Amino acid sequence: MEKDCEQLKLRNQLCFPIYLCSKEIIRRYTPWLEELDLTYTQYIVMMFFWEKKKSNVKEIGKTLLLDPSTLTPLLKKLEKKGYISRTKSTIDERNLEIKITQKGEDLKNKAKLIPEKMGNCIALSKEEAITLYSLLAKVLKNIENDITKSLWLWELRNQFFYYDKNYFYIDNCGIINL
Repeated sequence: MEKDCEQLKLRNQLCFPIYLCSKEIIRRYTPWLEELDLTYTQYIVMMFFWEKKKSNVKEIGKTLLLDPSTLTPLLKKLEKKGYISRTKSTIDERNLEIKITQKGEDLKNKAKLIPEKMGNCIALSKEEAITLYSLLAKVLKNIENDITKSLWLWELRNQFFYYDKNYFYIDNCGIINL
């Protein structure tokens, strides 16, 4: 390749290993999620509902950075499986209220070992996981500042994350192992 095109070599791209990691992590999730009859995107939506219990398309999309054209068919499939219910809002009929069902709550018990299994696949030390999480959150925050404000990023502070059988807390000063 010409010397003035070094920036176009795959080995010089930060985005390429991030892309590969994302693709491979989702591939690793697939067998465990197939047991639950979920895709990866359905799984992150279910994690959202296990935490929030009820919401609307706009909040889900803003939190998970998913657009309505992706969310609407996904939510219909989750509703068909009995994991969520969608009803018109009593306040504004143009909006749907989406709630997790008991069947959706029960699914959480089947899914609760998946993060530990993924942690074993990724095989990072606690310190490496903290560093990676912090760097990825920073990249997303920097990207988000240019595009939009994700609720996930706004809520990143004063939150917990789980890795290698430990909970970590993120505050304004950084990450603390609990």
